[in-house]
Amino acid sequence: MNGNLNTSRREFLRSLGIGTTAGVVAQWSMAPAFGLEPRSDQNNRLIRLDSNENAYGPSPKVLAAIHAAAESSNRYPFAQTDSLCECIASFHHVRPEEILLGCGSTEILRVAACAFLYNGKQVITASPTFEAMEQYARSAGSVAIAVPLNAAFAHDLDAMLARSDSSTGLFYICNPNNPTASLTARRDIEHFVSKLPATTTVLIDEAYCHYVGKSGAYASFLDHRLDDERLIVVRTFSKAYGMAGLRLGYAVGSPRKIQQMREFNTHRNINAIVAQAACVALEDQASVDEFGRRNANARQEFFNQAMARALKPIDSHTNFVMMATSHPANAVIDHFKKNKILIGRAFGAMNTYIRVSLGLPGEMQAFWQAWDTLPYPKGTMHH
Repeated sequence: MNGNLNTSRREFLRSLGIGTTAGVVAQWSMAPAFGLEPRSDQNNRLIRLDSNENAYGPSPKVLAAIHAAAESSNRYPFAQTDSLCECIASFHHVRPEEILLGCGSTEILRVAACAFLYNGKQVITASPTFEAMEQYARSAGSVAIAVPLNAAFAHDLDAMLARSDSSTGLFYICNPNNPTASLTARRDIEHFVSKLPATTTVLIDEAYCHYVGKSGAYASFLDHRLDDERLIVVRTFSKAYGMAGLRLGYAVGSPRKIQQMREFNTHRNINAIVAQAACVALEDQASVDEFGRRNANARQEFFNQAMARALKPIDSHTNFVMMATSHPANAVIDHFKKNKILIGRAFGAMNTYIRVSLGLPGEMQAFWQAWDTLPYPKGTMHH
């Protein structure tokens, strides 16, 4: 980034009082964000491996920003919200009018459904994938067509294209995909988009992009943009930035597409704390890199433990893993819950698979201890 961008961001952070607060973060009770002890639910002491959250975050710098912002939480964050939009735009080298903020990326999906699925328009998604898009489409009176993933657990783009017609208003591609943690190759998506009519919108959900390792098959559509007005890219602060509880997502697209969506956006939908903390999170690349490194280590250890038990999870490019059990998923989920561990819900046709979010080392050790007490023959489980 150029010097002007860095200077403007430093001025923005200084205006929040972050500089004075950062010095006391070590004394703040929430500061051990990089600790390795299991973080359990305060009320029932459950280990939470169910919602694909960042087990380590937010970072100390972001926690300091949250603490500073809390002091002014009695005020509406009008100016901070505008500054946040400018900060995100600068980060991605786009204009502010190409940015739409949402109360989590799920609000972005709701707004997209309202904006592009009108007068009987339909949406085409994968199956399984993140279900919010389909749910919002139905609530907007749209038809949602779910196309099964292919044998490699990638989006079957040819089949999705074959199901489309003049009534198709939107395609939803979650990449990496939730719940399978799998990738759809960038070149395949580009080829797919090139075949679509100009009236179609493609929403690419990159919630887990920060967890993808080096891969010739993957490149973010924000980090390596495709000059195509049909594309809208969705990001969130809920995963790698460790801010799921503060609810902030955003879309990047052409001014025309963003304006179409803005008409359905909730007015002043960003809270005062996240409006100030998110720009600090964008600046704190070192912590994002550290979260990614720890996640990669945890993911590799999960596969090591799985292979030692003759298991073969789906290859993961996220902070969670999906794995076959050869038994009804709900029964396995109930077993873990009895052992005070929450894992992901069952997913439609893949109802013998479980989704496991990657937690802290102690939490993952508890997961495998509970796995080893499953009342099934486990050595033959594979996909």
